[in-house]
Amino acid sequence: MFTNDRTHIAGLLLVSCLIGGAISPAAAAVRIDGQVQAGGGPVANSTVTLWAGSAGEPKQLAQAKTGDDGSFALSADATPGPGESLYLIAKGGVAAVNKGAGDNPALAFLAALGGNPPGEVVVNELTTIASMVTHAQFIDGAAIKGSPLALRIAAGNVQNFVDLSTGGYGVTFVDSLNGGQTPTLANFGTLANVMAGCATRVKPDACSRVFAAATPPVGSAPTDLLSAVESVVRYPSHQPEKLFALLDDFYPVPPRRPRPSPFQPSLTFAPSAWIFPLKFDGGGVRGGGKLMLDSQGNAWVADNFLYGGQSQDVRWDGGVSKFAPDGKPLSPAVTGFTGGGLFGPGFGLALDAKDRPWVTSFQGDTISVFDTAGKPLSPDGYNFNGQLGSMQGVIAAPNGDIWAVDMTKAQLVHLPRGDPGKGEVLCQNNSKDPLANPCKLIAPFALAIDQQDRIWVTSGFGDHVTRFPASDPTKAETFKAGFLGSGLAVDSLGNVWVTNKLGSSERGRLKQLELMTAYAVNLTGDPDALNRAGKVLVPAMAAQTSGWEGGSVTVFRPDGTEASFSPVYGKGITAPWAVSVDGNDNIWISNLSTSSAGIVELCGFRTENCPPGLKTGDAISPPGGYVGGGLQMQVDVGIGPAGDVWVTNNWQYYPAALGKVDEALSTLGGGQGVVVFFGMAKPVKTPLIGPPRNP
Repeated sequence: MFTNDRTHIAGLLLVSCLIGGAISPAAAAVRIDGQVQAGGGPVANSTVTLWAGSAGEPKQLAQAKTGDDGSFALSADATPGPGESLYLIAKGGVAAVNKGAGDNPALAFLAALGGNPPGEVVVNELTTIASMVTHAQFIDGAAIKGSPLALRIAAGNVQNFVDLSTGGYGVTFVDSLNGGQTPTLANFGTLANVMAGCATRVKPDACSRVFAAATPPVGSAPTDLLSAVESVVRYPSHQPEKLFALLDDFYPVPPRRPRPSPFQPSLTFAPSAWIFPLKFDGGGVRGGGKLMLDSQGNAWVADNFLYGGQSQDVRWDGGVSKFAPDGKPLSPAVTGFTGGGLFGPGFGLALDAKDRPWVTSFQGDTISVFDTAGKPLSPDGYNFNGQLGSMQGVIAAPNGDIWAVDMTKAQLVHLPRGDPGKGEVLCQNNSKDPLANPCKLIAPFALAIDQQDRIWVTSGFGDHVTRFPASDPTKAETFKAGFLGSGLAVDSLGNVWVTNKLGSSERGRLKQLELMTAYAVNLTGDPDALNRAGKVLVPAMAAQTSGWEGGSVTVFRPDGTEASFSPVYGKGITAPWAVSVDGNDNIWISNLSTSSAGIVELCGFRTENCPPGLKTGDAISPPGGYVGGGLQMQVDVGIGPAGDVWVTNNWQYYPAALGKVDEALSTLGGGQGVVVFFGMAKPVKTPLIGPPRNP
């Protein structure tokens, strides 16, 4: 597809040698033949520079000018080091689709190549958006800088969006899960068309209008296309309608004819945010519950249900799935990883400092542990001679201890330094009165540890959280929260964010009383009590809206006092299930309500990391949250080392999980796959052990 003019290539190589220190093709360690395109046609006389990004300042390796057909050739004698990631920047040039417009200094494109670049590369609008999205946390202007792990993950995900060798859409982008099922492809195509309008100057003032529409809420207007896309990606919810309006202006739809834009498809309506989530499936994932990211950015998922089965909430039978940072499944199809006493995990999954997953069984009443390859290390699981009930949350503490909660028997399990031989069951309630627990636990669901070595536990059917020193759980105290606590997280300042499934209103209190009755019956030995409770709870959550009658988030200061702005409700919070804290101390919340509910990002206590004018507890995401990407009824949300936000789809058609439905719909109870929002959060060190830390 590129030029075969040997004289032209030789000239380019000479320029590369003089400017970037390149050598002859035969001896070159890196050789890249490429083409710069804009609006679907070549760009002549564009300056293309090859850079090596790393944890330090980027290094220029080679530079060349494109020919009349947009082609270029670059050679460099330096082999990329283990922590380096290569990328191309193309600046200026004359777009062939509008030669009369002359050289365009505002044209600036990017293609991130990684540590093993392809031999042929197209640099265009699509590669620019894909590279900017995945590297959003590591790019500043034209400079990419980050840890080797982060850059490897970011570059590896570029090809989920675009085929670097052709400049067209990537295979994942147009597959059956993403291409026609979500608005991501149309969002992407629309932004690319607006970029092309500037790059090719479809109107004399096209670039100035793009820059005005892409001006961030803080700072000055962009001066080239690269800075414009960077602004859009950093502030995706900031006035998205302004950029969208340029689509019709640049490429109006003629009567009874398709839009004459270079990229298809494009949106008909303005998006709520310029976001580009992708969905991944396989590896046995179905009804994903708790999710954890390991030290290499792999995602581990506890599956409530068996892939392809008639997923029933009365019978959780899934395993554990694992995905590479680029979404490739690494666990066995259908079953995921199994064995080790695991049967039906729920919201109980933790990774220890060795990346080993500890998984609790809600159905099987056990705690299991696997190695990093998914091999079970617990022959039959640990159930302490049958003392355990339906297990849920589990964490690894910074000192290596493992803590887990038993939801149905309202007790704790403590494994000092992860040693099951020294494990003990604590806080046992022998009275069968759910309010008489010695550690003040009511249907304990999730737990977290703060900077003072205190453990916080949510009450799955109560309206308080419990806090106790890890050294003595009997010294427990409670703090009033909302109704039916679910997830919780501690930020870097020691503040605790708690999600309340039924919110903080009178409606939530009444529903809680109804569910507490079922829970009390469960303690007397009725095995179906919790299933009946689920048939009350899930429809109630699905009916909630983003307002006072919906879910809420309670926020506690380190001393246990409730923050002045708490509870937080509205802002896209419908039936909040889990909460995670990113490296900026901003808050991410999942919603288990409907497929149209998005994930919510709130401004945290370090308001300097929020858009200007926002206070702690205000929404950064649009009113309905970040939507699309194949989201269903979500359970967990987690932050990866490259700033990618992973979300588990727990249920999709909830009637199929609660009882018998039409046969054609009977396997749609469990949620499908995981959804990843690339580069949207400040990274944290993984695995997450204790409060978030910088990588």
